Formats: sequence, C-alpha cells, structure tokens
Amino acid sequence: MRGRLHTAALALLLVVSGCSAGSSATVSTDPTTLSVGITAEPQNFDFTRTDGVAIPQVLLYNVYEGLVKLDSDGKVVPLLAKSWTISPDRRTYDFQLQPGVKFGNGAPFTAEDVKFSLLRVKTAWTVSIKSTMDVVDHVDVVAPDHARVVLSKPSNGWLFSLTSRLGAMFSPTGIADLANQAIGTGPYVVAQRRRGDSIVLKGNPAYWGRRPAYSTVVLKYIKDPTALNNALLSNGIDVISTITAPDSVPQFQGDDRFTVIEGTTNSEVTLAFNNARAPLNDVRVRQALTYAIDRKALLDTAWAGRGTLIGSMVPPTDPWYEDLSGVYPYDPAKAKALLAEAGQPNPSLRLRIPNLPYAVSAAQVVASQLADVGVRVNIEPLDFPAVWLKQVFTDHDYDLSIIQHVEARDITTFGKPKYYWGYNNPQVQRQLAAADSGTPAEQVTDMRAVAKQLNTDAAADWLFLFPNVIVAKAKVTGFVKNQVSESFDFTGLAPR
Repeated sequence: MRGRLHTAALALLLVVSGCSAGSSATVSTDPTTLSVGITAEPQNFDFTRTDGVAIPQVLLYNVYEGLVKLDSDGKVVPLLAKSWTISPDRRTYDFQLQPGVKFGNGAPFTAEDVKFSLLRVKTAWTVSIKSTMDVVDHVDVVAPDHARVVLSKPSNGWLFSLTSRLGAMFSPTGIADLANQAIGTGPYVVAQRRRGDSIVLKGNPAYWGRRPAYSTVVLKYIKDPTALNNALLSNGIDVISTITAPDSVPQFQGDDRFTVIEGTTNSEVTLAFNNARAPLNDVRVRQALTYAIDRKALLDTAWAGRGTLIGSMVPPTDPWYEDLSGVYPYDPAKAKALLAEAGQPNPSLRLRIPNLPYAVSAAQVVASQLADVGVRVNIEPLDFPAVWLKQVFTDHDYDLSIIQHVEARDITTFGKPKYYWGYNNPQVQRQLAAADSGTPAEQVTDMRAVAKQLNTDAAADWLFLFPNVIVAKAKVTGFVKNQVSESFDFTGLAPR
C-alpha cells in the first residue's frame, strides 16, 4: 500500500510542477489521474459571495454536494437525501438523509447541517441567485437523519434550485475561510491551488458513496484556444472541458486518439442590453439592434455554426421551450428605421465583454453588423472573471455585453429589477411569481408567456445556445452528451 501511495504522490507532483500547457510537459502516466483543460479560472472558492459559474463548475458535485442533483437528462435525483416526500399543499418537504456521511474535516453530516446550510443562504450569501431561497419559511430537525423544510408558499422552482450551488451543504465548522478552503461531503477534496495555473482535486478517503475511478483530477486553466488544443495534442492534458476553437473540431474527429462528445447545454450566449441606461431604455433601440444582427451568420462566423438559435432565455431542455428565433429576422432597413424613429440614428455604445474566446469572436461580428446600420461600437475586453463581474455585473457600467449565462432556468433573472439587465417589467414579475406557485401545467403556460414578453421587449438578444463540445483522449469514458447543470461532474468519468 505504501508503495502505491508513494507512486501516486510522485505522479501528482510531476503533473502539478510541470511546465505550462503547450510546452513539452506531459500528463501523468498514472491511470487514476485525469488532467482537464478549462478556460475560466475561479477567483476563489466561495460561490456564496462570488457570482459566476467558474467556482461551481469545479466544486459542485465534486467537492460540495446537495440533498439532490441533476442527472444527465435534467431530472432531479437523490444525493445526500436518499428520499423525500412533498405534502399535498406542496409546502412541506421531508428529506431522509444518507447514513454515514461526513464532511472533509471529519464532522458528521446531519439534519442540523441541512438547516444551517439552507437558512444561511438567506442570511449570509450575497450572490444574485440567493433570492430563490426566500420562499423557505423554516427548517425543522425532526431527527439526525430527517430534515423538514417548510415553504411560505408552493414553489415549482425550489426543489430544482437545490440542484445548483444554492443546495450545497456546509458544516458550521467548515466556513471560516470559504474563499480558500472548500470543505464539503463530496468525493473529492481540494489538494492544491496554483493561481493562474491549476487546481488539484484528490479523492476523499472518507467518502460515503461510490468513489470515482479517477482518484486525482488536475484542472489546468488555459485561456488561449490554440494553447488549449495544443495541450491535448501534445499530451499536456487528457480532456478539453469545452472546446474554445470550434474550427478545430474536425481535426480531432478525424483522429482515433480522441473522442468528440457533442450535445447541448442550457448556456445562452446573450448580447446583454443595459435596459436602464439611455439609449437602451428605449424599446425601439433594443429592437433595432436585434433586427440589425444576423444571428445565423454570427454563429457560422464566430462559432463555426456549432450551437442552436433559440431567440429566448429558454433552452430546448426546459419544458416551456418554444423556438422564438424567427421573431426578429435580420432586417437592417427596419433597424435603421427604428433607430431614426427613436431619434438615435447613430448611437455610440460600449460593448464590454469578458476576455473569453466565444465573447471576443462574437463581439467582432456584432460590432461589424451594427456598424452597417450606423451604430458605433467600441469593444472593451475585460479580464474575466474579476473585472467583468465587478464592472459589468455588479456596477452595471456598460451599454452592451456578451456573456454565456450557464445557470439553469435563469430566465427568472428578468424578474429582478436590480439584476444587471436593468429590466423592470411588473407584468413579467407577476407572471414569474404565478409560474412558480401554480400547477406544473400553469407553470409551462406562464413561462412561455414570460419568454414571449421578453422577446417582444427585446430585453436582450439571445445570440445562440452554446453547444457542449468536449474533446478527450479515447481512453477517457463516461461523459454525458448534454451539460445541464453548473457542475463539470468528474465522478462518472473512468479510464477505458
């Protein structure tokens, strides 16, 4: 046993201390070590106070677990709760907990931690999605393995929200330094972090469930698309978590050393309009910009045609999806007429984007197409996540932005006037509230109405739905086709 541990530790050391991606560094030969290339690096480990998906992408389901999770079909399935029941009035949820669960610091997981974690979202979290937990009235500890959650009103979205970071379970003894220490119940623990380079996850020896096949996962952060591809081609990594140079996919498809997994996501690549700032507070200007953009041409140019045109903040995997991509056909003449009608024939706008490949590529097309209708666009790339999150998302200092919204069912953000959209429509807010508290059938009807209203108001321009394109060495198996949660779940991956 000591020899095997020494070999694994040595292999890990070689991976972590190796040269940067794209050099002659190679991944570990240890079959239980997996090296994954990712684009967006987390600022820290605290997703309770830091927005964006970069943190839960790594930590959710891998380090932190919730009572439930999403499976690959988008269905809510048990995790730390082995079962649950819902009262006839849809307000009371009784969760029976898995036995023998411990946190990474050795503390046992009980119903007291469920109460602590869920109520803490309301009192200590600061991220924009925390309001989803406002519907929780109180949490009772019925027994150490039985937690009862009582809602103030029925909510169709509440249980689903527990599959996100909002449902992550914490121990009161493990929250002293969330930005630097992630202590969950999951199959991995954070073993090392090198800012600007990598994060290493190691298997949790006290994990309560089935242990993953890879005992070590090394996450290499590589922003440049060419360098990311070269890292895989030169044996620097085993997996590209999501391809950032779509034109390069055919070279991997034609090489039997690699497997290409193609599916969909719920990640809407959105041209955000600051609805609260002139001239974008005029619906005619927003509609004009939407008519001015040829989304099919943009998708072909910026992302090699990979992705789906949707026309709304609803992906096809949601039950209320309708294809609204044809509501605003490409019509430069109509765009010019609307701008003239609004008294804005030649507006000048700042397009502030994250310095990520998809946003940079799409921004060039957007700026060119808007220039054709007389709109002057100044593209300002911002470091992501820190600068973009602070200046655009938090301070709302922008006219236009392009960002991939990855949270599931995030159409509800348009019901929050203080969200960075700056969109304030009381009718939409009422419809969202009705959708959440009504029957499942009423929810579908109401959510479709919301999507259509947002489309009518041109509250944003949904450029395309981001595809799920993973490229991996053929020896790595277990990938799911569609990416429907915030997590890149490593627990189901295994060597061939």
